[in-house]
Amino acid sequence: MIRVTFLGTSGAVPTVARAPSALYLNREGDEFLFDCGEGTQRQMMRFGTGFGFSHLFVTHLHGDHVLGIPGLIQSLSFNDREAPLAIHGPPGSKRHLTELVHAAGHDPSFPVTVHEVRPGAVALDREEYEIRTFETDHRTSSVGYALVEADRKGRFDREKAERELDIPPGPAYGKLHDGQPVELDDGRVIEPEQVVGPPRPGRRIVYTGDTRPVDATVEVAEGADLLVHDATFLDEDAERARQTAHSTAVEAARIADRAGAKRLALTHVSSRYAGRARNLEREAREAFDGEAFLPDDGDEIEVPYPETDEE
Repeated sequence: MIRVTFLGTSGAVPTVARAPSALYLNREGDEFLFDCGEGTQRQMMRFGTGFGFSHLFVTHLHGDHVLGIPGLIQSLSFNDREAPLAIHGPPGSKRHLTELVHAAGHDPSFPVTVHEVRPGAVALDREEYEIRTFETDHRTSSVGYALVEADRKGRFDREKAERELDIPPGPAYGKLHDGQPVELDDGRVIEPEQVVGPPRPGRRIVYTGDTRPVDATVEVAEGADLLVHDATFLDEDAERARQTAHSTAVEAARIADRAGAKRLALTHVSSRYAGRARNLEREAREAFDGEAFLPDDGDEIEVPYPETDEE
């Protein structure tokens, strides 16, 4: 299960309904925080994500993406956290992020490490998935992040194994599913491809942070199950989007369409649209054939595997 919780969906200025940028992701118990705007710790309590995250991924150093770090770190210390925390940020961010960790002379009670990650690198490498970085365009050193799962084993055709090939149930099934040929008592050798389908794709979730529409997002979001993209402005303010290095909802939708993403979440909504933010969603849906939606703070979605008939 992958669960994504939108903790903060506002632009640079918070509103009564929307807090600054923060997104929480839980993948099969591995928990991550992406950006940490002011008040993120309260949003985590309010919306029940807990504080079990082990990595914080920062897209860039603008205040609405990082000013929640000092308070969050101090609260974790007050609650006797012992588990280490790794913070990842774009090139040139290490000194500033370290200063935020130790703001007001605070020394955390738990290990905190800060890493700079360049675009095109792997920020976190696990056997079943990676969190990759990609280039974004936002007037300052910045990166986006993509959680990309490895392909899963092909589906094992138990009916064919039993009825057509007369393979007795037992350890042979596991070996075949692991890609090993099996010799049966009657001398026949069964190859894995006789009973195991092609590898099945894992899931892909892409978070841009603040950015202009760029080809790098299209590339990393190819076939993405969820693309969370900067959609700060309506199309009527496209020139303002260019001046401030943000995207419009229409531009985000075009990126999602080019990438063949399945779902598009529009985020970083300018406070100027407090009374008509749903127009962002309407404009995006006209430019994207997939599912485009405007999450509110606290909205939670699950990202299933691509198949609907998952075992």
